Amino acid sequence: MTDLPSTLGALRDSGYTSQSVKDEMRGNLLSRLASGAELFPGILGFDETVIPQVQNAVLSRHDMLFLGLRGQGKTRMLRMLVELLDEAIPVVAGSEMHDDPLRPISKFARERIAAEGDGCAVEWIGRQDRYNEKLATPDVTIADLIGEIDLIKHAEGQHLSSEDVLHFGLVPRSHRGIFCMNELPDLSPKIQVGLFNVLEERDVQIRGFPVRLELDLCMVFSANPEDYTNRGRLVTPLKDRIGSVVRTHYPLTREIGVRITEENAWVRRQGAIEVLVPGWIKEVVEEISRLARSSPHVNQQSGVSVRMSMANMENAVSSAERRAAVLGQQTAVVRVSDLVAVRSSSRGKMELTMSEEPGEEDSLVVRLTEEAVRNVFDAELKARQFAGLIDYFETGDPVAVGDGVAAEELLKGLAGIPGFVDRLDQFSSRLDPDLDIGDGSLRDQVRASVAEFVLEALHCHNRLNKSPALGGARYGG
Repeated sequence: MTDLPSTLGALRDSGYTSQSVKDEMRGNLLSRLASGAELFPGILGFDETVIPQVQNAVLSRHDMLFLGLRGQGKTRMLRMLVELLDEAIPVVAGSEMHDDPLRPISKFARERIAAEGDGCAVEWIGRQDRYNEKLATPDVTIADLIGEIDLIKHAEGQHLSSEDVLHFGLVPRSHRGIFCMNELPDLSPKIQVGLFNVLEERDVQIRGFPVRLELDLCMVFSANPEDYTNRGRLVTPLKDRIGSVVRTHYPLTREIGVRITEENAWVRRQGAIEVLVPGWIKEVVEEISRLARSSPHVNQQSGVSVRMSMANMENAVSSAERRAAVLGQQTAVVRVSDLVAVRSSSRGKMELTMSEEPGEEDSLVVRLTEEAVRNVFDAELKARQFAGLIDYFETGDPVAVGDGVAAEELLKGLAGIPGFVDRLDQFSSRLDPDLDIGDGSLRDQVRASVAEFVLEALHCHNRLNKSPALGGARYGG
């Protein structure tokens, strides 16, 4: 920014014209729409639902409230709105409120311009410096948001009625930018009332003194639905002053949920062990969360965050990574037996409607996992295809799975089943057509993962017995 005007006179000579924040965002959005540029990169599943609502709100110059359950990307989208601001704007040098040199509102900026004229120094700030965010908590005060009298300045000789004695809060400091208040219902009602003037008249008043600041800012909020009774409520007149309420939602399809988890979960790790996650495991992990969102045992007013899928995926990968380390292998493929690890990562991600007895949450996760395996299995395969396998286990030896069972050992235990091991490559291609398994050890591990998936699905269909064993389980027998 070294070649930009550095004084008020140079700024005027450059032909720079001021515009409001919302006009600025509106103009930049229209340019992005015309060029086909992506508005919210990395946000999936909202293209036909949420994003058009946001675009309309920006074009209408509205303040916005993002209303949705936890883990729906509200805060992430609000932070991305900063990309609709100009790359840089001029401010009066030293101004804590980012005063426009052509339209100053603070006493500091007005006096400096009056004293220095066209020689008044001008600074340029980037778009990231024009975004402020505050998490609403019950202890937030008006002083935090609007401002307060600074008694130290008063003790130094400043008069109480002077603007010089004021310490401005986050809202005035967001002048010419975006101010975000997260979890708005957690803000006490009297503080919500304190935002009325900011939203409607665009000014602030502090402690009854005749200080009026004509603020230029875009205010955005996030909140859970008001019928979530464990939380506070939005004051009705405050909602009335917010231009647009944008409803968010969880992924509408399993495929979109899988893509979100792939892009956000920590799966690609640096280390000596390479972990492969086959498609059927990805779908099962996402299906667990989807089933939880419709389970009568889960408080649906609270919701089940997409963070549950991410945490579950990370734990499943870690379980496979740990098994490979113990067995001295360089590669690992996630199996159904690794999904035991999702119990710890699911705890706290759901609020149960049943009484909080020890172990109830884990029991629900086990049932959801079994149902998820059955649903993913039924989408591509049928239990009747495995009549020979079922017949084998009527008289054959049981097969062990778990942490200490290597892929070769599992396949060896299944070798007595006519044609089953030879068909595992075919099953993996149907379940995940994009999976490239190659040859050697990795191929055996993928086969083992498919085999476990089939065995677990047949158990979920009540075709195979399953009994717990040390470090895993046994099928058949």
